Amino acid sequence: MRPPFHPDREDLELASIFDALADPTRLRAIAFLAEVGEATCSEFRGASKTNLAYHLRRLREAGIVRTRLEGTRRHMSLRREDLDARFPGLLDLLVKSARGTVQRRGKTGPARASRKDRAARRA
Repeated sequence: MRPPFHPDREDLELASIFDALADPTRLRAIAFLAEVGEATCSEFRGASKTNLAYHLRRLREAGIVRTRLEGTRRHMSLRREDLDARFPGLLDLLVKSARGTVQRRGKTGPARASRKDRAARRA
């Protein structure tokens, strides 16, 4: 298994970080990792395996998450030291914002209205 790509500290770009955080699933992943420190894919909830793999890859390629390989398992953690060195205070602000988003929307994201409720609104 080839090692996953991680941008170097000096290559971290603010625009890429904000672009990667433009999705509620990725915000939930940030809040979860801030809470637990390190997690494997099986510990995340609320997304399918392929969907989760995509979102974690986006976070890794933006430089927010580090992936550590151990056998066939991938362990994810926040790149706190690198982000704090490049953009002091940014990660704390992102985690605080992500936790607020998770609390407002719930663990599984925004609730979707039922088909019956949507039809009633249109009428």
